[in-house]
Amino acid sequence: MDRYPRGRLWLFAALTILTLGLDLGSKSYSFAKLGVFQRTGWLFDIAGVRFEFQTSLNRGALWGLGQGYALWFAGLSVLAFVGIVYWLFVHGAARSAWLTVALAFVSGGTLGNLYDRVGMHGVAFPGEGRTALAVRDFLHFQFGSFDWANFNLADSFLVTGAIMLMIHSFREDTKRASATVADSKTESSTAASA
Repeated sequence: MDRYPRGRLWLFAALTILTLGLDLGSKSYSFAKLGVFQRTGWLFDIAGVRFEFQTSLNRGALWGLGQGYALWFAGLSVLAFVGIVYWLFVHGAARSAWLTVALAFVSGGTLGNLYDRVGMHGVAFPGEGRTALAVRDFLHFQFGSFDWANFNLADSFLVTGAIMLMIHSFREDTKRASATVADSKTESSTAASA
């Protein structure tokens, strides 16, 4: 028996490339149109929810944590991607279409931010002559007085994949619990009939 259905490798590759392309394309477009550290102004303000395009560079990770550790985060990204490919296609997790899709979203997001962290985008901080080792962010929301950190599509794909992994873990726990109950009922009826 195959470790996983044949089409799963193609599904994973296609979704990873699609999410990576959407992320890199949207970052390039936003920065080409606006420049660095620019904003459109609020494009909508509905019931206290506001949105604008606002370009920024993040030398850290989530919410700006770990500023200055871009290369360290880049190394973690490489390890994460290698681990995902191993888990899916060597360990056999690609038997699950759900896991394949979730991990393709995580991979696309990881690779999109990795591209930025190693400076392949060519964008520099104003006044600096070298390419910034930083992630390009351009989406900005405000909820009432709470100002959400700028983010990009890679971040959205990473979060989507993480939520899908969490849902998968809950579904697997439910399946295991159901199997355990069924096994104990079978054992009880076998013992009673003996």
